Amino acid sequence: MTEKQRSTAYCMFVIGSLFFVFGFVTWLNNILIPYMRTSCELTTQVQGYLVTFAFYIAYFVMSIPSSFVLKKTGYGNGMALGLIVMAIGCMMFIPGAMTRSYPIFLIGLFLQGSGLSLLQTASNPYVTVIGPVESAARRMSVMGICNKVAGMIGILILYNALFKGKEQLIENIQKTPAGPAKEQMLQQLSSGVILPYIIMTMVLIALVIFIKTAHLPEIIEEEKKIDGHKTSIFSFPYMWLGVLAIFFYVGAEVIAIDTLIPYGDYYGIPTSVSHYFGIYALVALLIGYFCGILFVPKVISQRNALIIQLCLSVILVIVALCTHGLASIVAIICLSFAHAIMWPAIWPLAIHDLGEHTEFASALLVMAIVGGAVMPLIYGRIADVVNPHDAYALLFVSYAYILFFATVGCKLRR
Repeated sequence: MTEKQRSTAYCMFVIGSLFFVFGFVTWLNNILIPYMRTSCELTTQVQGYLVTFAFYIAYFVMSIPSSFVLKKTGYGNGMALGLIVMAIGCMMFIPGAMTRSYPIFLIGLFLQGSGLSLLQTASNPYVTVIGPVESAARRMSVMGICNKVAGMIGILILYNALFKGKEQLIENIQKTPAGPAKEQMLQQLSSGVILPYIIMTMVLIALVIFIKTAHLPEIIEEEKKIDGHKTSIFSFPYMWLGVLAIFFYVGAEVIAIDTLIPYGDYYGIPTSVSHYFGIYALVALLIGYFCGILFVPKVISQRNALIIQLCLSVILVIVALCTHGLASIVAIICLSFAHAIMWPAIWPLAIHDLGEHTEFASALLVMAIVGGAVMPLIYGRIADVVNPHDAYALLFVSYAYILFFATVGCKLRR
């Protein structure tokens, strides 16, 4: 192994540990939605999906500031700062649980999303530019595996902490009329979130120390010129179209995972069973990532792989809408397999050949993760008005636009 290969492998290991954190925190929303609906006595689908809204809206608010922070601090210090902000967000769950205050929980989720915004703005372009752009989707797939394995572990741990052995307590809460007895039971359920988030805070602080001692090499992007003239960020229309593609992709991915437990509720499936649906979806994502590592770009280009997975996604949504019960749920779970190649393919197509604009463009792409805030909220509103089954038709909008980007938009240059 050459010195450059060893350096790349070391950087991949360090960034992989961060993607593990991304997954552990991000996919906890799958469990937090039903938990908040019970402990905070939420009454509508839209209220429950404010969990995803508060978390993902932070990407929209904080991504551009994150790019300026990175210019001042560099990649390594920026990553450490992002972890500290996440730790503060985790600590907010303690007063939230003690007072059963939904707004405080949402503030904590917003802070977690803000820290992740800084981490994502730093780490995604780092993974893209530390090796050949043609194999960027492969490296991003490796990061995706770290992300989803952590998500599965997180879902299992948090479910056991919040719901395991508390089925009778939740049933009693639902049957007991408002009063001191019900308040006491709700407080008992709510306090279960405190210990997991204290432990998570300690892990994040430990990672700050790890990143500070890792001494990641900085990456300097060269000034980009076209026909001898310095360019502006507006000289690259394919990048702006890629931002919107990330918006629709993240919205679709979050809907396909974070709605599974409420969708199970719609068909009368208990949470003790439906909490595994999110894990199955993450397993499907993992399989998709492994396929990406094996076949992209050796067998198929990342762009063509994206087009094939989009076609598969459309077929699966049609199956979900034309069936009911377990068959429909399985189709939605399988969507995650089709989603696996989308982020790794869209990202390098959107930031390829941007030169000195890479950091700012990466901030815009991370900002587009706000799709995970907006689209589940729209899904929740449709589900309240119509039903959770038919609301999945919203996914066609995402796939239609991403298909446009993959076939036409990514080729548009000045």
